[in-house]
Amino acid sequence: TIHRDLDELESEGLLRKTRGGATIESSGQFESDFRYRARVAADEKRSIARRAAQFIDPGMSVLIDDGSTSQTIVPFLIEKRPLTVITNNMAVVTDLAGAAGIDLIALGGTYSRKFNGFFGAVTEAALTSLRADAVLLSSSAIDGRTAFHQDQEVLEVKRRMIASSQRRYLMANHQKFGRTALHLFTDLGVFDGVVTSRALSGDRVEGLQNEGIKLHFAEDL
Repeated sequence: TIHRDLDELESEGLLRKTRGGATIESSGQFESDFRYRARVAADEKRSIARRAAQFIDPGMSVLIDDGSTSQTIVPFLIEKRPLTVITNNMAVVTDLAGAAGIDLIALGGTYSRKFNGFFGAVTEAALTSLRADAVLLSSSAIDGRTAFHQDQEVLEVKRRMIASSQRRYLMANHQKFGRTALHLFTDLGVFDGVVTSRALSGDRVEGLQNEGIKLHFAEDL
């Protein structure tokens, strides 16, 4: 019965089986459930989201992705209203629904229990018909100047968001750096800025800046 339950949870993408057990932690091929990710580096993610919101001005339209850092950005966006917020993130939709001064566009599609967001052909088609002033999004792994993600369907929506935005900002806590994942996402050079924290090692900061990557730190508000 335990093995059957583990098989079912693994098939739903909520954990991955290992030799002698199972884990909910992410790996290069497996991204963990959104509820687990929301608890990892929670304070750092919130401070990064707050810093990223500084690039948004009242009256703008902004795309927000499904990432766990994006889930923390709602109160900082409300401070910037009036805004048009476009998102596939169910948590953001729920938190912003009915908020005064926020025009909310919820991207439809197929709901993912694991990511608590919407993905697939319907989501991608909606994005091709939109053009936002800015996008704030995340990536699960960064190695050198390249971002990665484990899930191809999630990745495609992120790419469409980048293509549908004039200004692009990547939010990434320090634990995302020095890691790879199965699918190549994009070169960091496509972003107008990468928002992280000073917990990122000095060597990585220097390396990225030498590559011409513009870094913004959560502590520099």
